[in-house]
Amino acid sequence: MKYRLTLIIALLVFAISNTFAHAFWMETSPSGKKGQAQEVRIYFGEYADKDITPVADWFSDTKNFTLVLVTPDKKEVKLTVTPAKDHYKAYFTPDQEGVYTVVMQHTVKDVYHGKLLDYNSSATVQVGNASTGNDPAHNTNTIGIHTPAQSAYQKNKAITLQTLLDQQPAGSKEVEVVAPNGWGRKLYTDSTGKASFTPIWPGRYMVEVTNTDKKAGELHGKKYEAIWKCATYCVEVK
Repeated sequence: MKYRLTLIIALLVFAISNTFAHAFWMETSPSGKKGQAQEVRIYFGEYADKDITPVADWFSDTKNFTLVLVTPDKKEVKLTVTPAKDHYKAYFTPDQEGVYTVVMQHTVKDVYHGKLLDYNSSATVQVGNASTGNDPAHNTNTIGIHTPAQSAYQKNKAITLQTLLDQQPAGSKEVEVVAPNGWGRKLYTDSTGKASFTPIWPGRYMVEVTNTDKKAGELHGKKYEAIWKCATYCVEVK
């Protein structure tokens, strides 16, 4: 009986840890064309392990995330998403040149291990040659990652990123970068929230940053002791 109880507790701890290991991420082409539909995909799982969770298995109310397009002139448009087997997808059609920012956010309704879970992801899309909208302030999430928008970065050339918290430079943070082959590296940002890394393989890199705010509260009648926030951002490398 004691062994069985220990096993149950171990499984519960594993389930909680597995939930925190997982994250949302957004995939879309970093470049678009005026008047041409642009597809955006939202995934949930463990990027480093290429473990994508089928939509039918997403936990709690994570399917109720919001997806918002921020245009170069900073207008906000809520996008309609439709489910596929292992992701949700949405489309938008650029009507002007500049940089479009797509932001995804979801605060999970259930409290896990005393923490409120706040998931965020974003992407930027360069349309034409205009730089209007190439601004970290266009990411409306409370936690985010920004790199200067461009159609693709080049391998063996440094990429500078900035972490944001409440739309301000986040300061010193630990950031994880996962390469297309699953290799990972931790970066540490400076006082302005900036850090850089040099990609050595072509493909899609995912950058992730988290923040835990020791702020207690209540959600849907359930108390929590802290707010755990996670943000991801994908970088295309040629």
